[in-house]
Amino acid sequence: MKRKQATASEKKKNRKPTTTTRGANRTRSEIAQLLAGEHNEPHRLLGAHPARRRGRTGSIVRAYHPDAVAAELLPADAEPLEMKCNPGVPVFEVFVPDAPPPLRYRLRFTAADGRSWEQEDPYRFLPTLGDMDLYLFNEGRHWRLWECLGAHVREMDGVTGVSFAVWAPNALRVSVVGEFCHWDGRLYQMRQMGSSGVFEIFIPNIQPGTLYKYEIKTPTGDIRLKTDPLAFSMERPPGTASRVFATRHTWHDQAWMRRRSERDHTREPMAIYELHLGSWMWNDDGQPLSYRELAPRLVEHVKRLGFNYIEPLPLAEHPFDGSWGYQVTGYYAPTCRYGDPDDFRWFVDYCHQHDIGVIVDWVPAHFPKDDFALRRFDGTALYEHEDPRLGEHPDWGTLVFNYGRLEVRNFLIANALYWLKELHVDGLRVDAVASMLYLDYSRPEGQWLPNKFGGRENLEAIDFIRLLNQTVQQEVPGAIMVAEESTAWGGVTRRVEEGGLGFTFKWNMGWMHDTLLYFSKDPIHRRYHHQDITFAMIYEHTERFIMPISHDEVVHGKKALLAKMPGDIWQQFANLRTLLAYQYTRPGKMLLFMGIELAPWYEWDYQQPLDWSLVRYPERAALQVYLEDLGRLYHASPPLWRSDPDPQGCRWIDCHDSDNSVLSYYRRDDAQHLVVILNLTPVPRDNYRVGVPIPGEYQLVLNSDDPRYAGSGYPTATGLSSDAIAWQGFAQSIALNLPPLSALVLRGA
Repeated sequence: MKRKQATASEKKKNRKPTTTTRGANRTRSEIAQLLAGEHNEPHRLLGAHPARRRGRTGSIVRAYHPDAVAAELLPADAEPLEMKCNPGVPVFEVFVPDAPPPLRYRLRFTAADGRSWEQEDPYRFLPTLGDMDLYLFNEGRHWRLWECLGAHVREMDGVTGVSFAVWAPNALRVSVVGEFCHWDGRLYQMRQMGSSGVFEIFIPNIQPGTLYKYEIKTPTGDIRLKTDPLAFSMERPPGTASRVFATRHTWHDQAWMRRRSERDHTREPMAIYELHLGSWMWNDDGQPLSYRELAPRLVEHVKRLGFNYIEPLPLAEHPFDGSWGYQVTGYYAPTCRYGDPDDFRWFVDYCHQHDIGVIVDWVPAHFPKDDFALRRFDGTALYEHEDPRLGEHPDWGTLVFNYGRLEVRNFLIANALYWLKELHVDGLRVDAVASMLYLDYSRPEGQWLPNKFGGRENLEAIDFIRLLNQTVQQEVPGAIMVAEESTAWGGVTRRVEEGGLGFTFKWNMGWMHDTLLYFSKDPIHRRYHHQDITFAMIYEHTERFIMPISHDEVVHGKKALLAKMPGDIWQQFANLRTLLAYQYTRPGKMLLFMGIELAPWYEWDYQQPLDWSLVRYPERAALQVYLEDLGRLYHASPPLWRSDPDPQGCRWIDCHDSDNSVLSYYRRDDAQHLVVILNLTPVPRDNYRVGVPIPGEYQLVLNSDDPRYAGSGYPTATGLSSDAIAWQGFAQSIALNLPPLSALVLRGA
């Protein structure tokens, strides 16, 4: 039986597709993806690619512009070539024989109205990220992440432009948008770099100062406009765009930076002036001072008062002034409210050149729900947890970072290093550490998930904190890491290798609470609250502490510091002077919030500058003199700081005289010692005997009741010799008059 001959059409139908046919089908499919805005690797389609046509090798170049009806290829060393396209499909192509990639060329597009323009082809450039960058990032160990992600001005193949890179692993498509493309997400679609989740593109001819965002098509097809998580600069609020920035600052603080790397901060003086830059001082136009205006005035002020560190509230970019900077949307961008990032560098540089260190509040515990920022960045819970029992902070209405995700850890640790290395800040005060450590922090039963062992500890956050502090210690020797941690978690400042969290210091919130509670009591009742003023010494050497009287204590109805003090106006100032002497002379470093030197009656208001006119009042002018003298005494007295870590550096002389509300203790190091006596009632104590550790002469070096400080001038000896009278467990003692509500500091010969 003869086999029936196939017809021509049947032969065509049954024919196996050739390589050329398969390639054409793939190209049509990719063009459809590109036009639909769902191509995650447009460089595979666009730009120059090796090709072979009619036996000749060369390149096929494709270009895309949604507004174009015609296009030409403009080779660097040849005549223009017309590019073809299918009707209605603005993807143009041309074969260039005998010219394998890479090619140098420009493109000329023509619109339907006859307009034409030339441009470099962003799809002809090689990737700006290397395999090692991507590997380290996905491993969570790229400690200079800011050098590869974000926006960077650079030159590629002789063309200046900006490379953009962003992590958005679940996006269908990511585009860079801005005024340079009329915010049209169809134009600069980025390529995804393998399985890394990172999208990248180099866009020629963009300049520093350009505003941009990422347009992201999510897995559900939604379009989201997002700021760059690694933007170095941001648009002034209420604007939310990122800004291309390239630093031109030349540092002049090399001497400071060398000394920083060799310091043991636990045995050096540290008096910290905490401030909110926007409300410290305003200019004549009623606006906050800029970084460059602030630095000289601030440095002169704090040095005069004896502070050697400043600690601004968070300076990373934030949209809402009322958050004081604690709800960050631009982690790598110093806020533009006071200038650009180089203005901030100048500010830090100026401080260092005048021997003032800079510690900045840093907020890795949570981030806001603003839709233009990190929240559901690629349409999924990328930086946060999906489950609100893990991913939301009920107190602040914010989101919690997913510390178990390697890329998120990397983002945060690299951010800490960025502030310490690139911006030269000397330390970070890590906000809300307690909320990171506990899964049930401020959550009712049933609204939190236990860890894998059934406990309440956030194991992933603990691992993150330890890695953070270890990495900072290795990468930035001498950097200061401070924990704002309000619970009894053990080992906050113990080395990670010893089972601790690895911080340099911890805020002593217990001391702050107990001390302010005690000083708020009427002196007649203080005898019943003596334990409040003495209790902190029991746990004093369980951690390395900073004693804070911070911004949190002068807002939200807690009253200004002066207004917390009982009694008439004289007693209030006397109480305040005694409190400050106590803070300066006990173990630990100290922090005071701006305005303490002005002693206002009212709480701090971030919308108003400090009332500098208050210095015209004699009591407040005298308080500034007192702070100057207290600061000089502190820095000139090694017993007040060199022996802070040593239990023997501070010992009670008498902590039991609750009937008289008098405390006495001494500070010492190898060379000298100081005796401190606090009379915490307005009743003078004549001929009050105090034991002393060493026989000999004692000189009065501070009397908070001195008339220079608006004190009463109650008579007391300025020079004393010890008596061979055993007292309070000491073989020697002295007797002196204690002025009312006063602190006396005596130096032993």
